[in-house]
Amino acid sequence: MAPRPGRGRPSVHPGAWWLWSLGLATAATRTTNPLLLALLVAVSAYVVAARRTSAPWSRSYSAFVRLGLAVLAVRLLFAVALGSPVPGTHTVLTLPELPLPHWAQGIRVGGRVTAEGLVFAVYDGLKLATLLICVGAANALANPARLLKSLPGALYEAGVAVVVALTFAPHLIADIRRLRAARRLRGRPDRGLRGLLQVGLPVLEGALERSVALAAAMDARGFGRTADVPPAVRRTTTALTLGGLLGVCAGTYGLLTAEGAAYGLPLLLAGLTAALAGLLLGGRRSPRTRYRPDVWDARAWLVAGSGIAAAALLVVSAAGDPAALRPGVVPLTAPELPLLPAGAVLLGLLPAFVTPTPEEPA
Repeated sequence: MAPRPGRGRPSVHPGAWWLWSLGLATAATRTTNPLLLALLVAVSAYVVAARRTSAPWSRSYSAFVRLGLAVLAVRLLFAVALGSPVPGTHTVLTLPELPLPHWAQGIRVGGRVTAEGLVFAVYDGLKLATLLICVGAANALANPARLLKSLPGALYEAGVAVVVALTFAPHLIADIRRLRAARRLRGRPDRGLRGLLQVGLPVLEGALERSVALAAAMDARGFGRTADVPPAVRRTTTALTLGGLLGVCAGTYGLLTAEGAAYGLPLLLAGLTAALAGLLLGGRRSPRTRYRPDVWDARAWLVAGSGIAAAALLVVSAAGDPAALRPGVVPLTAPELPLLPAGAVLLGLLPAFVTPTPEEPA
């Protein structure tokens, strides 16, 4: 009989949520159309609101949204202070320009700020902000401890460190909310520099203690134990894993650039094959059993497939109609919503309807 997920846990494999999120993030890298990027953010927000639990890691989505807004603001600030590579004719304001030496030719500080440059900065910053928000959706939906259980044995030691890092931020956010609420009940300030100084140290200390306690509990249960394997197997594992990861990096770069579209996908597939073979061989060093392992079922395929399909359709659309996915700013025109890419993005809503509502702890 297949194991069932315990009470209080969503029944979808955590790896499926990460594949879905990375698919939406990949789709965000293929476009600068603000309408499509806003649609991607709306899709991820709807799925998170419908399927996240009340666990500490589920509250990190709002932090990623604020981080994305901060990235957008910084990008606009740079465009205003340092100028933009996009020429424009619609001047918004003119700042005092700082004279620079001859060796800094091509760089300017201040000067004319154009509407075309600001719009270009908004498009560029919104793309990065959307990518961060999509990754934040995976942090809010996937239990990091359950994800660690599903990792191959070769990645288990690194997985322990990743889980400790992933649990630090959610606990930090939960402690901030708890301490701020306690200070408000006592009539003490919880905002401003004074409130930050009085809340910051206990929050950092508590979050770090929880993460260290989790690492100690993992170590006490035998996480990271290794077995002896022949030297030839170790060398083969290292060669396959490193070669595969390099192939994945080169293939991903090829997919993200227009010039490398021809070799990107074959190189990515070859790198994935070599990396998986290396991980399977490396798993011999970490013999272990899993208690109630997560099952990759039909729902997991639908969740992961919806994100991958959205990314694939956006890649195809970017090659077929690049002007619709990357609207120009010279001349300055309003962006239009292309129907096929918009429908591809809406495929990301599928997890909100095919996955069950997560049960809360009693």
